[in-house]
Amino acid sequence: MIRFASLGSGSEGNGLIVECASTRILVDCGFNVSDTVKRLARRGLEPGDLAAILITHEHEDHAGGVARLARRYDIPVYLTYGTLVAMGAKGAMIPRVSLIDSHSPFAIGDLEVHPYPVPHDAREPAQFVFSDGDKRLGLLTDAGASTPHIERMLSGIDGLVLECNHDLGLLMNGPYPPSLKRRISGRLGHLDNATAASIVAGIDCTRLQHFIAAHLSASNNTPELARTAMAAALNCDPAWVCIATQGDGVDWRSIS
Repeated sequence: MIRFASLGSGSEGNGLIVECASTRILVDCGFNVSDTVKRLARRGLEPGDLAAILITHEHEDHAGGVARLARRYDIPVYLTYGTLVAMGAKGAMIPRVSLIDSHSPFAIGDLEVHPYPVPHDAREPAQFVFSDGDKRLGLLTDAGASTPHIERMLSGIDGLVLECNHDLGLLMNGPYPPSLKRRISGRLGHLDNATAASIVAGIDCTRLQHFIAAHLSASNNTPELARTAMAAALNCDPAWVCIATQGDGVDWRSIS
């Protein structure tokens, strides 16, 4: 059985706990140490419970708190070489580094980790599918577009945490400068609701037990817009679509 919970999701910080048997992994840590400890405590955990920290890419809202947390609690960190280099001095602070290849599966304790590359404006970004050998949890945040490989990786999963960053209309008619609008909406930016919905519509969702809409922009999206788009793609009640909030994330969900 796989359990997972979000510590928080959005531009101010991200963190996802994935658990199988006695193995618990923190995917990304965009919060400072004291905030991370508090957020872990809400899920009944302490930093010493973590077998590893896994980083998707170097941006501050995903990796800003990793080095200090790993250093203080001696937690091994898994990341691509490009991400390590892009983290600079913070990467050099990490005491125990394990480099990963974005095409090669590996194991951390009881969890199988299947990385895959994504289009995003980072040095060597990767997203992940987690498995206990039977059930699979997919994670896709911080990607500007879908690819056939992404859809192959996510097809047939049992749980999905998917970026629904913005509504394109709200973004383009909002206050952001044109350069930032182009970055967010571009192929190396973030998934909008419609693109996220097209990903869901293009994969096999017959086994899906949980769907979490993540990384919503506070300025350029609303939970209602994300729920409506995802519910149409999933052919489900909008209330079934869960939103990972910035303040509290999502409580434990079990895939069995």
